[in-house]
Amino acid sequence: MTEDDGWNSSAEAWITEQGEEGDYGRRFVLDAPMIARIEGRGFRTALDIGCGEGRFCRIMRGLGIAPTGIDPTESLLARARALDPKGDYRAGRAETIGQETYDLVVSYLSLIDIPDIDTAIPKMVEALKPGGTLLVANLTSFNTAGPAEGWRRGPDGEPFFTIDHYMEDRARWVGWRGIRIVNWHRPLSRYMSLFLGQGLILRHFDEPLPQGGAPDKADRYRRVPYFHIMEWQKPG
Repeated sequence: MTEDDGWNSSAEAWITEQGEEGDYGRRFVLDAPMIARIEGRGFRTALDIGCGEGRFCRIMRGLGIAPTGIDPTESLLARARALDPKGDYRAGRAETIGQETYDLVVSYLSLIDIPDIDTAIPKMVEALKPGGTLLVANLTSFNTAGPAEGWRRGPDGEPFFTIDHYMEDRARWVGWRGIRIVNWHRPLSRYMSLFLGQGLILRHFDEPLPQGGAPDKADRYRRVPYFHIMEWQKPG
């Protein structure tokens, strides 16, 4: 992330939006399938890239995994430490990960925040022990190729979602509920090429559907592909 990516000024609004249980997408779409990919798998250590206020680190700790969370936004780290005083939360970013290695590396909706993905993904792989797992939840590229304001309304008043310039990498400002940050759009092929170029093996891919929550939100999350989950394995 860069200094003017909006995270410092948006941190308090982000903390309010996430609360203890996470926003709609995390709570009703992503958490359950993400937890299913790590629960009972024997992971002992994990690195959470872009851990924010530490919510998923706390979830992992509850599953018996010892997580380390890194994030470049100090106020988010302060919140993580306040909620989890025994946790390991460090200032850092994916592009400059240190020499430690982990059984599991998690990127939970953080790839879209990283400008230098060509450096970040190899560093994530370096942080994995041989045979280790890289678990990614990301906004789909169909979603990030849409307009910054998201849904629009047609002449008949019905909502619809459009995409354009899908193949072009680009940064875009997005905003909601007092949060205004930079997200990065990249076509799915960019991510896949980088992961495959590191010699990783794809073990799981899914586009999870919402399970509960407000019916109007669930309907929109079923109409448009919002998220995907990928699990990659580093050869042993």
